[in-house]
Amino acid sequence: MREEQTLTQGSILKTLITFAFPVVLALLLQAAYGAADLIIVGQFAGTGEQSGVASGSQFFHLVTMMITGLTMGVTVFVGNAIGAGRTERAGRGIGTGIVLFTGIALVLTVLVVPGSTMLARFLHAPEEAFAQTSAYIRICGMGKVFIVAYNVIGAVFRGIGDSKTPLFTVFVACVINIVGDLVLVAGFGMGAAGAALATVSAQAVSVVCSLYLIGRKKLPFSFSRSFIRLDPVCVRGILWVGVPIALQEMLVQFSFLFIQIIVNGMGVTESAAVGVAEKVCVFLMLVASAYMQSISAFVAQNNGAGLPQRSRKALLYGIVTALMAGAVMGTLALLGGSVLSAVFSREPMVIAASHQYLKAYAIDCLLTAVLFCFIGYFNGCGRTVFVMVQGVVGAFCVRIPAVYLISQMEHITLFHIGLATPLSSVVQIFLCIGAYHLYRRRERPVDLC
Repeated sequence: MREEQTLTQGSILKTLITFAFPVVLALLLQAAYGAADLIIVGQFAGTGEQSGVASGSQFFHLVTMMITGLTMGVTVFVGNAIGAGRTERAGRGIGTGIVLFTGIALVLTVLVVPGSTMLARFLHAPEEAFAQTSAYIRICGMGKVFIVAYNVIGAVFRGIGDSKTPLFTVFVACVINIVGDLVLVAGFGMGAAGAALATVSAQAVSVVCSLYLIGRKKLPFSFSRSFIRLDPVCVRGILWVGVPIALQEMLVQFSFLFIQIIVNGMGVTESAAVGVAEKVCVFLMLVASAYMQSISAFVAQNNGAGLPQRSRKALLYGIVTALMAGAVMGTLALLGGSVLSAVFSREPMVIAASHQYLKAYAIDCLLTAVLFCFIGYFNGCGRTVFVMVQGVVGAFCVRIPAVYLISQMEHITLFHIGLATPLSSVVQIFLCIGAYHLYRRRERPVDLC
C-alpha cells in the first residue's frame, strides 16, 4: 500500500505547519552541521583557518543554493504530477532528475577541484588564509557529487509530501560532521582541511542512508530502471522551473559573495566576522527558508489538483506565521548578536564586528518572512521567471550598488555594509506584491507535466 500525500486535503494552516515543521528541523540540523565547521575551527584553530572556512563555505553556499534551485524543479514537477494523479509521470520525472544531476555533479567536480587556487584568488582570500581557503574549496569540490545527490533526494521527498525522511538523513549528516570536526580539527589539528573532510564524509553517509530508506518505503509514484533517462517532457518541466531559480540563486548569492570580497579587503578580522555573521543568519532565517520550501511543495500539489484557492490561503497563513517567527529572530540578532557570534568565535574583535553586521540583519528577519513566502508561492505556481527577475533586480540593482557605494565612504562599519540587504528585500517585496495581483487576475497555473 502506498503512502498517501495529504497536502491537498484538510485544514490548510494545520497541514502547512505539519509539513513545514520537519523542514524547519531539517534546516536547523543542516545549518548545525554547516556551522560546526566554523564553530570548531574557531575554537581550536586560528583566525586564518577560520577565515579560510568562512570564505570557502561562502563559495560553496553559492554553488549549493544553485543546486537547490535546480532541484526545486524536481520538487514542483513531482508535486504537480502527484497532485494531478499522474504517478507514472512523477516517476519519469525522478528518473530524468537522476541523469540530469549526475551530469551536473561531474561537471562541478571537474571545474572546482583543479581550480581551487584560482577560486581562492577570486575570493580575495587574505594572505594569512589563502592556503586554507584553497584547501577547503578543493576538498569540498571532491565531494560535490554527494552534496548534489543529497539535494536531489530531498527534493523528491518534498515533492511527494514527505518532509520527515529528509529530517532523519540530515540528522545523520549532522552527527557525522560534528564527530568528524572534533576528530580531525580538534584532535589532529587539520584546521580548514579537516573541516572540509568532515563535511564531505557526512554528506556521503547521508546519501547512503537516504538510498536505503527509499528502498524500504512505499512510494506514491511508479518507478522502474527504464525511467532513468532524459525524458524530453520531464526535462522541459524540470528545467522550466529549476533554471530560473538556479540563475536567481546564483546571482543573489554572488551579491553576498561580493560582500565577502569587499569585506576581505578590509582585513582578516572583518573577513572572519562576516563569515561568522552569515552562519548566524542561516539560523535566523530558518523559519522563512522552511516556509519557502514548504509552500512550494504545497502550492505545486494543490495547483496540480485544481485547488488554487488553497494555494493562496497557504501563502497568507505562511506570511502571518513567518512574521511572528521573524520578530523573535530579529530581536535576537539586535540584542543578542554578540552572544550568538561567540558560539562561532573566541576572538573579541571578530565577535564585536559580527554583531555590528547582525544589527542590519535584524531588520531583514522581518522582511524575509514576507519575501520568502512569496518566492515559495511563485515557485510552486511555476512562475520562476519572475522569481529570477525579482532576485536579479534585488541583487544587481540594489544590493551590489549599495554595498559598493557604502564601502567608498569613510568610517564605515559592517553595520553599514549590512544595510544593503534589507534595502534590497524591500524592493523585492513590492515587486512580489505587484506580480501576485497580476497573476491572480490571469488565474492560470503553468502546466508542467
